Amino acid sequence: MSRVAKKLINLPKGVELKDADGVLSVKGPKGTLNINKPNGVSVSNENGVVQLGAANPDDMAMAGTIRAILANMMTGVSEGFTRKLELVGVGYRAAMQGKDLNLSLGFSHPVLFQTPEGITLTTPTQTEILVSGADKQQVGEVAAKIRAYRKPEPYKGKGIRYSGEKIIMKEAKKA
Repeated sequence: MSRVAKKLINLPKGVELKDADGVLSVKGPKGTLNINKPNGVSVSNENGVVQLGAANPDDMAMAGTIRAILANMMTGVSEGFTRKLELVGVGYRAAMQGKDLNLSLGFSHPVLFQTPEGITLTTPTQTEILVSGADKQQVGEVAAKIRAYRKPEPYKGKGIRYSGEKIIMKEAKKA
């Protein structure tokens, strides 16, 4: 039995939830997000409180998953999500070039990352990148793609890392 599905979701101010033709749509000040409602999961919205249920006990796990996704969607369209990346290394820089992100990562060429729809990239300093948007999954995916260009290496710690990420350093070879 899913305990997550039993938790109620309070709709934030300015957020609307619509259930039409098997598609759940959440609309708020930061945008609109949609998800397909699986069979066997019921959604009820009464006085700004959303409750999920399942037709049979086998569908309770899916109801818990949908509840967690809906809660993230409501947070995203009301407040948004942000992921911060840090560039560590001599000469590692990030700069915005129109809507695209220009990265200098020690390669012989600059890396140009095209910003996907629904995502906002900003560079407060040359060594920081802020990835923000309404969809939590998409924000994390874009941050992971940028990080994949130059993951932190374990000997000097150079690379692109998440803010607050701890890199376990290895000891160099001994002669």
